Amino acid sequence: MATPFQIALETDDLAAIRRAPKADLHTHGYLGGDRAYIRTATGRDIRPVATPLASMDAMHAWVGAQVGGLFDGEDGRRLGLEAVFARALKDGLSRIEFGDDVWIITQNAGSACDLFDGIEAVRARIAPGVRWLPQLGLSRHCKAEWLETWIAPFLELGLYHSLDLSGDELAQPIAVFAPVYRAAKACGLRLKAHVGEWGTADDVWRAIETLELDEVQHGIAAAASPQIMRRLADHGIRLNVCPTSNLLLGRVSSLAHHPIRRLFDAGVKVTINTDDALVFGVAVSEEFRALHRAGVFTAAELDTIRQWGLED
Repeated sequence: MATPFQIALETDDLAAIRRAPKADLHTHGYLGGDRAYIRTATGRDIRPVATPLASMDAMHAWVGAQVGGLFDGEDGRRLGLEAVFARALKDGLSRIEFGDDVWIITQNAGSACDLFDGIEAVRARIAPGVRWLPQLGLSRHCKAEWLETWIAPFLELGLYHSLDLSGDELAQPIAVFAPVYRAAKACGLRLKAHVGEWGTADDVWRAIETLELDEVQHGIAAAASPQIMRRLADHGIRLNVCPTSNLLLGRVSSLAHHPIRRLFDAGVKVTINTDDALVFGVAVSEEFRALHRAGVFTAAELDTIRQWGLED
């Protein structure tokens, strides 16, 4: 028997799709905010990317031009967080995973405890029914010894759920980050990293082995290797995929040809996420609807993927 979520997809009912519990496990702080909330609060309308960008540098240039210093300072931080949780509430998210990059401890924004409490206070006020999974971020562009110093006060809190590594996949060898990942693992964090968005299938598996990853952000390059897809499936490594981001950053030619289908067929557990909802203009519900419209998955298959995102 079809579930309400399946029926909503089959009837293309976005409001009903939004009512089904969902997760966003791959999103980046303020860039995951709700456009309408920001427009109402500031009068500023941030129009999302409409045509594919040529590179990550082009995306960063877009963010600089369109967003600028909107989220700077205490008031800007509060606005950004409010917009994130407003989007979660509107989109029917029951789980959202994001947090601060550890370098923020150098920006006079408060202690690790202050930063955590600030996010939690906004969540409790804006979206009390949404479960926030606190995540720490690392940048591939930072020296490893800096990251180890900056992350220490966050790990001491014992409140964080996961660790993620993002930035240029070629900035530094993946092994550089092994010590900080070992420290996070010792504190019980779930280990993630951005890999396989721009690199190769071999890069995906090398990162998994080197950092002992539990999940991969993107990881779509793995679809080029049946052997690595089999390893991912056998080891239960989940890929948190962002289809529209992949399309608008030129990593796929169309949603209809997105490699998430090959990954799913190979037995790899995948989830569907936004990456940067403010940049790419889609929430999780719209990602599900777009994949169904493009004929990538059936409604029943998308319901399975939705439920995978709700699992611990």
